[in-house]
Amino acid sequence: MRVGSTINVAFRALRRNKLRSVLTALGIIIGVAAVIAMVGIGNGAKAQVEAQIASLGQNVILVFSGSTTSSGIRTGWGSAGTLKVEDAEAIRREVSGVVAVSEEVRSPTQVAAGNQNWLTQVLGESADYLDIRQWQLADGASFTPQDVRSANKVCVIGRTTATQVFGNDDPVGQVLRVKNVPFVVTGVLTPKGLSALGSDQDDVVIMPYTSAMKRIIGGTTLRNINVQVGDARQLPAAQQQIISLLRQRHNIRAGRDDDFTVRGQQEIADMATAQSKTMTVLLGAIAGVSLIVGGIGIMNIMLVSVTERTREIGVRLAVGAHGRDILTQFLIEAVALSSVGGIIGIAFGVGASRVLSVYENWPTLISLSSIVVSFLFSAAVGIFFGFYPARKAAALDPIEALRYE
Repeated sequence: MRVGSTINVAFRALRRNKLRSVLTALGIIIGVAAVIAMVGIGNGAKAQVEAQIASLGQNVILVFSGSTTSSGIRTGWGSAGTLKVEDAEAIRREVSGVVAVSEEVRSPTQVAAGNQNWLTQVLGESADYLDIRQWQLADGASFTPQDVRSANKVCVIGRTTATQVFGNDDPVGQVLRVKNVPFVVTGVLTPKGLSALGSDQDDVVIMPYTSAMKRIIGGTTLRNINVQVGDARQLPAAQQQIISLLRQRHNIRAGRDDDFTVRGQQEIADMATAQSKTMTVLLGAIAGVSLIVGGIGIMNIMLVSVTERTREIGVRLAVGAHGRDILTQFLIEAVALSSVGGIIGIAFGVGASRVLSVYENWPTLISLSSIVVSFLFSAAVGIFFGFYPARKAAALDPIEALRYE
C-alpha cells in the first residue's frame, strides 16, 4: 500500500473518534506546555543573574580579604582585613595586563540632607571604579584621582539614595552629611537595579577610598580590590600573578592557606548561576514526567484501538495489506497525536510564560532550542509508546482477526 493511502487511513481513524483523540493528546499538550514554561522560567532566572554579573564590568578580577573565626564561627570574605593599600599599588604596578585597580572599603552608614536621612551603603573606591564597573553618570561628574590623593569630601550617589534623601531636587552640588561629615555630591549614577545577591545597587554612596578610611569608616585595611584586565585572554595569567604576588607580600609559606581570596568574573558567574541551573534542570525533569505520562496514555488508547479494530485489521490483511502497512498506520496515528499535541503544547507553554512574565514579573526566556527539543521529544514519545500497539496490530493473524467479535 502506498504511504499516502496509509496516512489517509490513519487520519480517518483519528477523526472517527475526535473526543478520544483530543483527550489522548491532552497529556502531551500539558507535558510540552509545562516543559516550555518551566524551562523558560529557569532560563530567565539564569539570564537575569548573568546580566547582573555582567554589571560588574568586563574582564574583572575581585580580590577579597580573608575571613575571621570567632568562637568557632567563621565570617565571610573581607572580615579579616588582610589587604592593604600597598597590595593594590603592587598589583597595579607589577601584574601584567592590568589596566585599572580600585581599592575598596565599605560600610552601611546613615546619611542625611536637610531633614531627610537614610541608611545606605558607603563605598570607598579609587577614581577607576566607575570605569571598571562601566557605570555611567546620569548627571554631574565623578571624583578625580586628585580627590583620592587629597581625601576630599566629595561623592557620587545612586538613584535610590538620591530619591530617598533629596526627593525631586537635583542632588548635584548639594551637601550630603555622612556621619555628620559634609560631602559635596558631584554626580548621580545611572540605575543598575538589583545585584546577583538581590541587593539594590543604586542604594549607594561612592567616595574616594581615602576619604572613607580617614573620615567615615576608619581603619587602614581594604575589604577587597577590584582589578580590570585589558584582554579576556590574560585573565587566568593575571589571576595567578595576583595570587603569587600577594602570597609573597604576605609572607605565606608553601602549604599554608591564603589569607585572601581571588575570584575571576567567570567563577563568580558560575557560582551565582549554579542554583538557577539546578532549578532549571529540576523544573524540566518534573515537567518531563508529565510527557512520559502522556506517552503512556497514548499507548493505552492505541492498545484499546487495536482491540476495537481487530476485524477491520483482519479485513485489510485479507485483501492484501501487509503487516508493515498496519504497523505504519498505527505508528502514524500515535505520532500524529503526539506531534499535534506537541505543537499545541508549545503554544500554551509560550503563552503561559508570557503571562507569568507580565502579571507575576517572573523573568522568562523562551529559547528556540527548548521549543525544538520539546517538539522532537513529543514525536519520539509517540513513536516509542505507539510502537508496541502498532506491532501487536501488525502481528494479528487475518483469520483470527476476521473471527473476532
